Amino acid sequence: MVENSLADGAMLEQLDLAFKPVANTSPRWLTPGQLKHYNRLGFVGPVQVFDAPEIADIRAYVDGLMAAHGPDGDYGINCYQARLAGLWDIVTDPRILDPVEDIVGPDIVCWASHILSKRPFDPKKIPWHQDASFWKLSPARTVTVWLAVDDVDEENSAMMFIPGTHRNGSLPIRNSSGDALFHIETEGADDLGEPYINCLDAGQVSLHADMLVHGSHANRSGRRRCGLTIRYCPPDVRIVDSVWAGGVEAIICRGRDPSGHWRNHPRPDNDDIRRTSPPLTVGNN
Repeated sequence: MVENSLADGAMLEQLDLAFKPVANTSPRWLTPGQLKHYNRLGFVGPVQVFDAPEIADIRAYVDGLMAAHGPDGDYGINCYQARLAGLWDIVTDPRILDPVEDIVGPDIVCWASHILSKRPFDPKKIPWHQDASFWKLSPARTVTVWLAVDDVDEENSAMMFIPGTHRNGSLPIRNSSGDALFHIETEGADDLGEPYINCLDAGQVSLHADMLVHGSHANRSGRRRCGLTIRYCPPDVRIVDSVWAGGVEAIICRGRDPSGHWRNHPRPDNDDIRRTSPPLTVGNN
């Protein structure tokens, strides 16, 4: 996993992490009100994508991947979107891409994905953080789609947003406290506003801006909480670090990349996670 550290402040200062409001005046799938909500608060949802039989099939597929991946399957299936046919099919599904297009435009790059599954009574929290502070991308134009594989609510540790924090720029970070999935967190997050609990039914998605402060508590319930995180951006976003450039396995999901900056990966023939090596993971949070 390639993460930001407290020593990476100089790199953060070189990135364009300012939020650029969506200027789409004629959205095709989201409503103008939803885009206004995204601009003002940094997220939108729930958006219904998959019906009950479809998400049941996806859940069975994800369960199979986690079982085949072994002991770290709950957190370790990171950035396999160009290596597994089933994941490739999910991240390129038009019903997911449609609302993404209303936010990022007609040319859409998927550059990362991550299965995050908290088992019942999983003690790990995901500390408050801003996604783009982990990444070596500029400008900050990624929208994250969070697909609920299970029903998620406050009881089983739904993701939480602090509304409006995407407009605050890069916030100070510190070492995480407690049992956390990764080692840094946004400093002073408790003073930034009242959290919004992102409750979703299985098959629904939410979309959030890459500078929005978000996180989740430990799962103190007897129910699992599993989701698939998918990262999308327009092709004018640039990878600004050579290590990252070697680790990103992008898919041009819709439209094109006239610059050729993002190397497109076609649908793979393989769908067995045991038959591919782990990718260099760059989008984990």
